[in-house]
Amino acid sequence: MTAAWNIPRAFALSAFALAAAPSLAQHAPDEVVLHAARLLDVTDGKMLSPGEVLVRGERIAAVAAKVERPADARVIDLGDTTLLPGLIDAHVHLFLHPGGEAEQTFNESVAERTIRATLAARDDLLAGFTAERDMGTEGAGAADSAVRDAIERGAIPGPRLRVSGNAIDILGGHEDAIGLNPEQNALPNATQANSAEQLVTALRGQFKLGADFIKIYETGKDRIAGGVFSTPYQFSEEELGAAVREAARIGRRVAVHATGEPGAGFAVRAGVASIDHGYQLDAATMKLMREKGIFVVPTFAVLEYFAAHAATPQAAERYRAIQAYHAAQFRLQLAAHVPVALGSDVGPFPHGTQAREFELLVDNGMTPLAAIQAGTTNAAKLLAWEHDLGRLAPGYYADIVAVPDDPLQDVGVLRQVLFVMKGGAVVRQP
Repeated sequence: MTAAWNIPRAFALSAFALAAAPSLAQHAPDEVVLHAARLLDVTDGKMLSPGEVLVRGERIAAVAAKVERPADARVIDLGDTTLLPGLIDAHVHLFLHPGGEAEQTFNESVAERTIRATLAARDDLLAGFTAERDMGTEGAGAADSAVRDAIERGAIPGPRLRVSGNAIDILGGHEDAIGLNPEQNALPNATQANSAEQLVTALRGQFKLGADFIKIYETGKDRIAGGVFSTPYQFSEEELGAAVREAARIGRRVAVHATGEPGAGFAVRAGVASIDHGYQLDAATMKLMREKGIFVVPTFAVLEYFAAHAATPQAAERYRAIQAYHAAQFRLQLAAHVPVALGSDVGPFPHGTQAREFELLVDNGMTPLAAIQAGTTNAAKLLAWEHDLGRLAPGYYADIVAVPDDPLQDVGVLRQVLFVMKGGAVVRQP
């Protein structure tokens, strides 16, 4: 494959110009017909040729090879492209950008980070990601709620968002400013809790500030030596169970950063919605995930970026070892029929480039259709939007993208999105 992270300057400039254009803020016309050479039904892999979608207001009214065209409908002919649902990334960090995380969270104000987050949201939308799950602001508190709400009001462009606010961690855990001068009293990048009672209190605080779900750091720091992977757990199964029950009390769910056992197993038995990263899952955990419908969110793209941009040869070798281990374990997860939702962990690598995750899912054992389903129907279900997003079907939101050629033959074309519609409004077109 060509270099995974080389974004053409022309694309970047056109994205910036489009983001600044008045068309991003325009209201959707009453009726629009999209016409393309192909239309992919992601539920079964059938390809209509040609394909058309009738959009009425914010939602899809009809899908067919040829829809009935109202007399006053606007017709957009997208030529030799394939229509498919807007892409969904179930693991993003709008409040991070490439570079050291500690330096960002220590040196940049929450105001600066929020401005950066709005630009990240714009870049992700222009790349075809019309819905996302923001997995923690990493020290910016509930600022993601403000970004979500501004997008919902139409004040700024961006994907539909599910947000978690600050993630939750233990004292001395994965995000606890470890390695910084203790005399500076550096704040952790997550909200701390050290018991079931404190977890419940932390959850209630996050929900008060607008969180749609809760993210908990369950494992870390990861180690690999001689092909043996290990990672300590942070919360017990009983503590995680208390968090899941508290979230369920108000109809919400919990996602966990869990790279391996025993923490991943604790989280699955407690009833979380997803295991994010999931480098190592034992047979019992995989069986229970399949039975309960708990998703693994693999995040291959961020590991690839870290390996390519490591500060030292030793760090690069460590990331490559984890990559190889993760890839082998993922094939076991596929064989065990663990549900998969696409999540890239974008933020530490440039926003708007995360469609690379589709290619890596295929490289590591998924079919192109299964990878596309991971980033559409499966991710929509994980985000509790399965009745509104993830398909091109009547009644669903008109979140639609067009790509060149056939993504079932080359899933890499998802990195070349030419057209984006969100809620019936065109936000990018050739």
